[in-house]
Amino acid sequence: MRYTNPVIQSDYSDPDVIRVGDDFFMVASSFSYVPGVPVLHSKNLVQWRLVNYVFNEIPFAGYDSVRHGKGAWAPSIRFHEGKFYCLIPFPDEGIFVSETDDPFGKWSPLRPLLEGKGYKDPCPVWDNGKCYVVFAFAESRAGFNSELAVFESDELLTKQAYSYKKIFDGRGNCPKIDGPKFLKRGGYYYISAPCGGVSSGWQVALRARNIFGPYESKVIQIQGGTDINGPHRGALVELADGSWKFIHFQDTGAYGKVTHLQPVTWVDGWPLCGNLDDEEIAGTPVAECEFPVDINTDFKLDANDEFDGDTISPIWQTPANKWSGWYEMKKGLKLNCIPYARNSLGDMPNLFVQKIQYLNFTVKTKCRLNLLNDGDETGFAMFGKSYAYICVVRKNGQNYLEIRKGTIGGGADETLCQSQPYDEQYVTFQLSAKYEERNRLTYRFTFGGSAFTHKFYADGGVRTGARMAIYARSAEFGGSATFKFFRVSHKKD
Repeated sequence: MRYTNPVIQSDYSDPDVIRVGDDFFMVASSFSYVPGVPVLHSKNLVQWRLVNYVFNEIPFAGYDSVRHGKGAWAPSIRFHEGKFYCLIPFPDEGIFVSETDDPFGKWSPLRPLLEGKGYKDPCPVWDNGKCYVVFAFAESRAGFNSELAVFESDELLTKQAYSYKKIFDGRGNCPKIDGPKFLKRGGYYYISAPCGGVSSGWQVALRARNIFGPYESKVIQIQGGTDINGPHRGALVELADGSWKFIHFQDTGAYGKVTHLQPVTWVDGWPLCGNLDDEEIAGTPVAECEFPVDINTDFKLDANDEFDGDTISPIWQTPANKWSGWYEMKKGLKLNCIPYARNSLGDMPNLFVQKIQYLNFTVKTKCRLNLLNDGDETGFAMFGKSYAYICVVRKNGQNYLEIRKGTIGGGADETLCQSQPYDEQYVTFQLSAKYEERNRLTYRFTFGGSAFTHKFYADGGVRTGARMAIYARSAEFGGSATFKFFRVSHKKD
């Protein structure tokens, strides 16, 4: 069996992966969206399914409101002595850890390992009864970047650190180095890490005999002559047969940071990733390759939801901690019209969002209207730094169809067409999206069979790709909107 890259055409940013027996587990950034830090499962590194999240809400002040781009950055996952550990950086709060015996079950509450601003991208390694954690610095908080540091904890990661030691300065040949991943092999401590920036960087490896260095470095993956920009930031994984693979992302603008899988060849003690035209230089990304494990599964990341369960599907997140009464599962996903003072979606906490899964796709979602008061509103959005949406809003005792656009941090959203009275009990919101050119997601809205002719271009969010969203809001409590299904059809890319 062969696979083609990307293996995940969806925004699971900053992936980290481990193998435990015959299973692979991945975690990724979630930023301010909750539930946070998705946990994905695979049997072959190619086919994945979303099985869990590490936490349901962010337990720090301020996250009941939307804080775009903040929250959980670049976590790592490791397995040690029967426990799974997930180290999660919150660059405004510090580095925290959660653990579990069962990655499909409940994870422990977050506990601090290193508190303070500016720390990001932690990853542990165990040695001689201790745990050492490598991490990087967020320039926006710390005032500098391009350096890596290590702090020490106990084997169970219960001991909080109050100091650290810088171990590598990349300002010479490894600018903007961050996202470090620790491993130990053949008497060396290795750190694999991205350099050069998100959209145009490369991957390096560092190695040293002593955990605190000195470290030597080598470039192990570059773009080369491929069209895979910035192939870096991910995880080296050893398979049961002793071979190695590299999971990394590619920044594709509004489509988010998609996941690629590369073969790994160890040459003179260095893990070169991808295709090797010359073993003296770095590897380049492959377009396709053989399955790493000869197992075919039905695992997939499914964007469809019939809203027929007792609990909300894990595909849905919100950009802030949920408040009581936002929704209930009652003959569909019933979204209550929650009061929200601003006339924009940009900072509205009760957006229910999900990631984009395909390059070319259509969406249809049907909604039963129960808009009671003037100001009650429900709609369907393509959400990012700029966004557009279609909605039904109640004004002067009558429901109206509207199409609007806005920007995060902007003023009131702009209505793009004249309001049209709408007397039906149900409304069907539709969207058609296509990949028009490199990294550009183009889309149009439809109300039932009536198309709106304006063409929109999606923007990524703050540190994320674009998201699809549904919502209900109001000037006062009262009305609701019940979504009956959300169906995404994949068109050939």
